[in-house]
Formats: sequence, C-alpha cells, structure tokens
Amino acid sequence: MVDTPYPPVHAYLNQDFIEEREGRPLRILAEYLEPDARFESQRVEDTIVFLGSARLLPKDVAEEKLVIAKKENGDIKRAEIDLEMSRYYEDSRELARRLTVWSKGLEGAKKRFVICTGGGPGIMEAGNRGASEAKGLNMGLNITLPFEQTPNPYTTRQLTFEFRYFFMRKFWFMYLAKAMVTFPGGFGTMDELFEALTLIQTGKVSKHLPIVLFGKKFWDEVMNLDAMVKYGTISEKDLELFYYTDSVDDAYDYITSHLEKHAMEKMARTHDKAP
Repeated sequence: MVDTPYPPVHAYLNQDFIEEREGRPLRILAEYLEPDARFESQRVEDTIVFLGSARLLPKDVAEEKLVIAKKENGDIKRAEIDLEMSRYYEDSRELARRLTVWSKGLEGAKKRFVICTGGGPGIMEAGNRGASEAKGLNMGLNITLPFEQTPNPYTTRQLTFEFRYFFMRKFWFMYLAKAMVTFPGGFGTMDELFEALTLIQTGKVSKHLPIVLFGKKFWDEVMNLDAMVKYGTISEKDLELFYYTDSVDDAYDYITSHLEKHAMEKMARTHDKAP
C-alpha cells in the first residue's frame, strides 16, 4: 500500500473550502450557532445595547492631546472638538456602570441586563469599561474591518466575539436587546440605529424596545427628522420611537423604568405560567 503525501481532510476542516464562495452558508450559520451556544452557557438572554462612534476619546486622553497640539503647533481646533466630544465617552462609561449595578441588584431576576457594545474603541470601549468597573458581565460584538475596529480590553472574555458579517452582528444586537442607547456616531452608528427604528416601525420587532438618543445637540444637527415628517416620508408618531436626552440620570431613569415595566413584568408572567 502506497502512503499518499496528501492525506484527505474533513470538509469542515478544509480552510480553503470554508473561505470559498461555497463555504459562505457554513460561515453564516457558524456566526449564529457559536454565539448562541456561548450566550446559553453564560445565561445571557437580555442586553442593553450601547452604540456610538469608535473615534471618541476618554477625557484624560483628549486633554493630553490638546496640550500636545498647543505645544507642537498642531491642529488645536480638532483637539478642542475631541475634548468637547469626550464627555460622551465619560457619559457612556458612567451610564453603563450604573445600569450594571442596577441589573446586578435585581432581586430574584433570572435574566441579567448585560451591557452589549460593538466591542471596539470609543463609545463601545466606554460602555464595556463602565460595566467592567461595576464587576459585571459585558459583551463585545466585534467586526473584522481594515481600520478603527480593534477589540477593547474591557469586554468579558467569554462574551467577546469577532464577526465577519455585519448582518449577523446586527442580528445579535437586535435579538437580545431590551433597550438601546445611541451616542454620537458616524455611518455605522446611523446604520444600526435606523435598522432598529425600521424594524420597530414595520412591526418586525414586536417587543418593547426603548431607544435613547444621547446628545440632543449632536442629533439635532446631524438629523432633521422633523423635515421627514414635513415631507410625509415618516409619520409624526414615528418620532415617539426614541427619546432624546443629555443627562446620564435621565437616561438611567428612562431605561430602568421601561425595563421594570415591560421586560421584567413579562419575565414574571412567564415564570408564573411555567409548569
């Protein structure tokens, strides 16, 4: 018997096949099944999603950047804007911390409202950081990109993911979400926000999902939704799908009150009906 120098490989171990067009259904299915198994093992069923720019800096970093810009004749205006915008990093961090403390203190709650972000820098890092400082589980749904998206160090290791497909990543954002906070962001943040609003508007998401737009000045400048009402492309009632605020206290009260009224009451009813 002649030994072959190239022994056969199981198809599911054939990396070349998996990376080809024919392997795409397997890649997509894997991005559903593998996270699902991890969520079950960690008993994660409910999340509070934090969305926002990957480019926003912590306040201390922004302050240092401004000092350097002034010292080295750099782009002072850009550094000043970065420092102004750093308040959203700190607000995201504090809100995530407070929501995690609240969630951990819920008496008899089977499910945990886990902070979930895109797992990268900026607002995402701030959300994971705040939850980590409260010693709570938190999730990072990373996406492979050529720039910007590098995993932050604050996500819980067992709940840190790396997605290939945006649509599978967004599926997991929406599927587990019981509330969503959207801080200032760019195209990616807009994409995620408007997909959530569209799914709610069209009834594809039937659960109660409070959405907070944090940073009224920013959102008023970059989105003119009143104009969409004026021209009849959305209804005035659609403006009730989200809530504006500039306050961590206000966002905290709004989210926790909605979760207590809707998500937790539903959990209690389900528990009462269980055999």
